[in-house]
Amino acid sequence: MNEASRIPVTVLTGFLGSGKTTLLNRILSENHGQRIAVIENEFGEIGVDQELVINAEEEIFEMNNGCICCTVRGDLIRILGNLMTRRDKFDRIVLETTGLANPGPVAQTFFVDDGMRAEFALDGIVTMVDARHFDQQMEDSEETRTQVAFADVIVLNKTDLVSRTNLDALERRVRAINALARIVRADPAHRASVPMSDVLGIGGFDLSRALEYKPTFLQPEYPFEWAGAFELGVGDHSLTLHEGPDPTMKILICEVLELDELDPDRAAEKAFHLFSQSLEPATPGAVLEPETRVRLLELPSGAPAQFTLRVRTAGRYWMLTQHLPEEFALELRDSRNVSLVPGINKMFDPGHSHDNRVGSFSIETDRPINPERFQTWLTHTLQTQGTQLYRLKGFLNFQGAEERLVIQGVHMVVDTSTLGPWGDRPRRTQLVFIGRELDQPLLRRGFDACLEAAA
Repeated sequence: MNEASRIPVTVLTGFLGSGKTTLLNRILSENHGQRIAVIENEFGEIGVDQELVINAEEEIFEMNNGCICCTVRGDLIRILGNLMTRRDKFDRIVLETTGLANPGPVAQTFFVDDGMRAEFALDGIVTMVDARHFDQQMEDSEETRTQVAFADVIVLNKTDLVSRTNLDALERRVRAINALARIVRADPAHRASVPMSDVLGIGGFDLSRALEYKPTFLQPEYPFEWAGAFELGVGDHSLTLHEGPDPTMKILICEVLELDELDPDRAAEKAFHLFSQSLEPATPGAVLEPETRVRLLELPSGAPAQFTLRVRTAGRYWMLTQHLPEEFALELRDSRNVSLVPGINKMFDPGHSHDNRVGSFSIETDRPINPERFQTWLTHTLQTQGTQLYRLKGFLNFQGAEERLVIQGVHMVVDTSTLGPWGDRPRRTQLVFIGRELDQPLLRRGFDACLEAAA
C-alpha cells in the first residue's frame, strides 16, 4: 500500500486524569470533516470511558483491564485488523491509551509489525499534561516522564488551575524532558481546548527522536521474559516452581512448528498475542498439556508448587514464561525424574515495568446511594487516601435523582456533572478506583454504608 493510502493514527496519551477523554470529545465534535474511529484502552475490570465519549455508538472499540503497552498489544493488532474490513467508514483512527501506559510500545507496533506498517501510518503522539498535578505525577510514576518524552505534541491542560508564573515554569520542566515536541497551552476557559490542526495531521511520528530517547525502540517488547525449546517424550513430566517475586506465573507450553525453525524470535512473534487473551488459572497439582493458550500458575508462598505436564506426542516444545525461570527456580523433570534443559533458549528484555503497588478495583451496584452519606464518605476518603488515589471515575445513582451523574476525580480534586436523564438505562452506580496501595476493604465498607436499604 502506498504512503498516501495508509490510514493515519493519532495516539492520545497522558497520565490518569490529564484530560484525554475531554480532548477526544473535542476532536469528535469539531467540524474538521473527518470520520474518526476510536480505540479506548481502560485500566479496570469495568469500562466507563466509552459512555463518556460522545457519538460513541458505532466506531468505538474497547480494551479493558490491561496496559496497552503490554498484553493488550495482541488486542490492538486484532482490532486494527478488524477495522480494515470497514475501511470505507472512517478516515483516521484516534487511539486513547490508559493513563498508566508507556506509549513507546504502542508506537512501536506500527513500525515492527509488517502488516501494521503496510496499512497504517502513525501520525503522531499527543500527550496531555495536567498542569496542576504534573510534578506529583512525575514523582509517583515513570510513565509520566515517558509519555512526555515520546510526544510529538504536548498539551498543557487545566491551565486555569495554576498561575501564569507556575505555568511558564512547568513548560520549562516539560521542555527539559522533550526539547523538540510542540507545546500547546489549552484555553484556560475551556479544558482541553486546542486548535485541531495542533493535534491532527501532525505530519508523522518522529522516529529519530524515539530512537535517541530509547535506542532499543525498534526491538519488539513482549509480555514474557524467556523462551526455551525442550525435547519431550511421551508421559507425565513434573514442573516445579519455588516462591519468587510474584505469586503467579504466566506460562505457555506449545509444540514447535516447522516454520519456527527453533528460532525464539519467530516463536515470540507468533505467541505474544496469546498473552492478551483470558487466562485460565492453575493451582498446584493441576495437569497441564501443551496447547495454544496461556495458563496462569498460582504459586502459594512457603512451599514449592508442583504441576504435571502431560505429553501425548513426543517432540519439541516451546516454553514461554512471564518471568525468568531462575527467579522461581523452575525445574522440569521427565517421567524418570531426569532434569531437562532446553536445547535453545532466549531472554527477552521486558522493556519497561509497572509499579506493582498501583492497581485498580471497581464497585458496581443497583442499589441507590444516599447523597449526604456519600458526600461525607467521599470527603473523608479524599482526606485520608487522596494522595494515593490517582483516579476516580464512574456514574452515580443517587436516591431520588432523575439525572445520571458522572464523577471524575484526580487525587483530591473531584468534579461531578450530569449526563442527562437515566431514561431506559438501568439505574446503576459504577465506580473505578485507580491508585497506589489503596485500602480496598476500607473503601468498600465506607461505600456500602452510603447505600440505601434494599426495598
